[in-house]
Amino acid sequence: MYTPWIILGTAIILVLASYAAYLLFKLKKQREKIAKAKAEKQAEANAKREAILDDIRYIAKAMVDDRCELSEGVVRIARLFELLSLSERVAPDYPQLFTHFAVIKDHPIMDARKALPKQERMKLDLQRMKSEAEHEQAILAEARLLAQFSLKPAH
Repeated sequence: MYTPWIILGTAIILVLASYAAYLLFKLKKQREKIAKAKAEKQAEANAKREAILDDIRYIAKAMVDDRCELSEGVVRIARLFELLSLSERVAPDYPQLFTHFAVIKDHPIMDARKALPKQERMKLDLQRMKSEAEHEQAILAEARLLAQFSLKPAH
């Protein structure tokens, strides 16, 4: 009398255990897939960050070798640090670069510059040249350091 119930109960338990094992296997695969995607995304982000750091080193070397104008190099380097969200972290190490950047960061370029009246362009040029003259040697010294830049781990 109890035998059919035992067989039925055992069958139900086996079916439920099999389904639970299937769900656990599926969960494990899903976690592996997520971990793999996260690792790939992190590797891609690291590669992009390293490429931008290479660009910073290249621009700094070009500034030192006089292949890039001082202000152009400063703007490009500062904007790349902003892109990496590192400006505040590296500004104390390169104070003259960021001081000069603060002077020229809002200066219009290209077509926007051409659209300005001549007086305004001359005023902005005077500001830029004055800041360049004041900070040139210090910025070039900082550019030499930036040509060898490597990101220090955050505390």
